[in-house]
Amino acid sequence: MKKFQPNYENVVKAARNVVPERWPLYEHIVSIGIIEKIINKKFAHLIQTRNFDDLKEFFRNYAYFFEMAGYDTVSWEVCIGPVMPGSGALGGHHPGVIKNRKDFDDYPWDKIEARYFSENAIYFEALRDVMPEGMKAIGGPGNGIFECVQDVVGYENLCLISIDDPDLYKELFFRVGQTNYGIWKRFLNEFGDMYAVCRFGDDLGYKSSTMLSPMDIKTNIIPCYKKIVDLVHSHNKPFLLHSCGCIFDVMDDIIEVAGIDAKHSNEDVIAPFAVWLEKYGKRIGNFGGIDMSILCQKDTGDIRNYTHRVMESSLGHGGVAFGSGNSIPDYVPVEGYMAMVNAVREFRGDQS
Repeated sequence: MKKFQPNYENVVKAARNVVPERWPLYEHIVSIGIIEKIINKKFAHLIQTRNFDDLKEFFRNYAYFFEMAGYDTVSWEVCIGPVMPGSGALGGHHPGVIKNRKDFDDYPWDKIEARYFSENAIYFEALRDVMPEGMKAIGGPGNGIFECVQDVVGYENLCLISIDDPDLYKELFFRVGQTNYGIWKRFLNEFGDMYAVCRFGDDLGYKSSTMLSPMDIKTNIIPCYKKIVDLVHSHNKPFLLHSCGCIFDVMDDIIEVAGIDAKHSNEDVIAPFAVWLEKYGKRIGNFGGIDMSILCQKDTGDIRNYTHRVMESSLGHGGVAFGSGNSIPDYVPVEGYMAMVNAVREFRGDQS
């Protein structure tokens, strides 16, 4: 049988809303635990050592999985939030360290960029050294503007600040935007060569609406997106936004003002993938399509049929990459995930 040959240009084309030669697979994140089960090898511990040879071995196994499973790119990001001093309000449910103007003024904003690279450059370097032929990465510095603000302020406190101190509320987004722009600028200069598509995740919505008012997002967040997206474009790379939730009220601005090339994340309870394609398929690439609940709750036959229906309905709707509508965390059954992967590969005619 013919060996699968990755070609990262398929993902680039899909992100640029051009129909690629082969519809690519895409995942925002695949749990290392899931990968270990699929390739039947323990390697997660290697990333903890920060020894360069160990890290290269970690990424050999990590990238091997993506190649073996039929992906054209390796999904890899390192989030900004964890290097922000006192962070953890978003993921760790800690109290936000910025509660008022004094906290904001005293916060060590100017140390974040250097800290990001001192802690994380080694991971990008190790992955670059072992990247399989024909592949590049997709990702970059993870966390968008809203997520980083939440990580040091907390969502509830951010809402209070918006009322109690509107000027501080605006400055929080602007300052995080400046910091993240600096990180992206250095990242693209040092590691842009190994990335086919750049992305960050910034969950802007609930199932029913945006988490902030659409006007607040348009005024305070999207201008920060635009600066980073323009920077990515200056390096001749497409930009993919991952954002969960019902964000239709701000999508036009995200596309027209921020200038994103592609968007990922969808849940059928908000809108089936076909709705995203109908609304935006002529304007941007659309990634995902397969609702996570299907992967968790249905048997392999149902997952295959569902995946094929989504792919059939995507014909004629521009650049598309298929995978889960969100990610593959530890609780997704391996059988369900691989049923989706195999269904995509079957539909596109892989010989594997």
